[in-house]
Amino acid sequence: MSTANTAEHAALAQHDSTHSKITWRLMPLLLICYLFAHLDRINIGFAKMQMSSDLHFSDTVYGFGAGLFFIAYALFGVPSNIALDRVGPRRWIATLMVVWGTLSTSMLWVESASGFYVLRFLLGVAEAGFFPGILVYLNRWYPARRRGQITALFAIAVPMAGVVGGPLSGGILELFHDAAGLRGWQWMFLIEGAPVILLGLVVLKCLPDSFDSVNWLSSEEKLQLREQLNQEEQRKSITSFGGILRDSQVWLLVAVYFAVMLAVNTLAFWMPTLIHGAGIGSDGRVGLLSAVPYLAGCLFMIACGRSSDRQRERRWHLCVPLLMSALGIAIAGLSPGNPVMVLGGLIIAGMGASAALPMFWQLPPAFLSNTTQAAGIALISSFGSIAAFLAPYLIGWMRDTTQSASLALFVLALFITLGGLLVLRTKAAIVNPQ
Repeated sequence: MSTANTAEHAALAQHDSTHSKITWRLMPLLLICYLFAHLDRINIGFAKMQMSSDLHFSDTVYGFGAGLFFIAYALFGVPSNIALDRVGPRRWIATLMVVWGTLSTSMLWVESASGFYVLRFLLGVAEAGFFPGILVYLNRWYPARRRGQITALFAIAVPMAGVVGGPLSGGILELFHDAAGLRGWQWMFLIEGAPVILLGLVVLKCLPDSFDSVNWLSSEEKLQLREQLNQEEQRKSITSFGGILRDSQVWLLVAVYFAVMLAVNTLAFWMPTLIHGAGIGSDGRVGLLSAVPYLAGCLFMIACGRSSDRQRERRWHLCVPLLMSALGIAIAGLSPGNPVMVLGGLIIAGMGASAALPMFWQLPPAFLSNTTQAAGIALISSFGSIAAFLAPYLIGWMRDTTQSASLALFVLALFITLGGLLVLRTKAAIVNPQ
């Protein structure tokens, strides 16, 4: 082996060691935080059956309230991410978590549709900066060629919330029902919301603001990281906020993310109801069966992220999962009373939606410079939240109107398919890692 090859292998080994060290220091805490963030989104789906009955909510009221979270998310995503840049990731993320943990726990006191709407909106305000903020944070620790696996590792909290949250939420609804004068859905909000407050305090104490501020990386390791990230920075085309608004690729990404959010939130909000409608009556069994699509999603997400990094290819690794999600949702709508068809379709959709989320977030940093990432990622995330509002509301309205969710599922599948095809309109030379 030549001296040049030996030096290259030594450098790669050093980079692997540095990034492994960063991953073990950061990812366990971030993964747990995001797991609770997504658990907070899907538990409203499990609360629906008891909560709607107790409070006399129609499917339209429920769908509107569930979706209001994302209207607030869309409105406050950009200012929240700009605040993260000014306040610092550690303090801002900790603040968001304490506030949203308090609001989520407060859901147990909801007595009316108006109270439901207000708390869901405020919860969206509090959570608006968390996911896009963490994405910006990770992009400042990892170079592009490593982000597929890392983002998948972080976003695995989405299907993991389903794996853990399904049985947990279903169990709480059954086992704690009417305990100490509280209904099962009230206990669920308490048990799943209060720990977020404690996690926020852990973030305040433990999460470093940047790699420059830590003492567990050597000066040489910090220099290597800085050089890798600076080299990527020179290739990026969007360097101002005005550039974000003018660039056609950004609006193309908004449209694609719209499809990703339709896929993710159709499952998050309506999977328990779809399984229940297929003839599964027990809350506990609904919870257990809801975990299956998410478990399949965990495995497929990690495999897709590793494949994308290994092949240094992004577009097809996003397009195919979106098409899978559309196919699965359509299958679930074909025979809503058949549990095998419904669950089979949801498993395919769960695999596709789970993989599509982290794969999508490999694309924006290819265009956005370090100074525009906070605003650009938040802008894309905010517009995608409109889709997250439409998915639960559309299905709720159509169930009330037609007594079936099938037509809504077919419409959503069509939009997700279009989003998957739009991925191929992005420029491979830019979005694929060098």
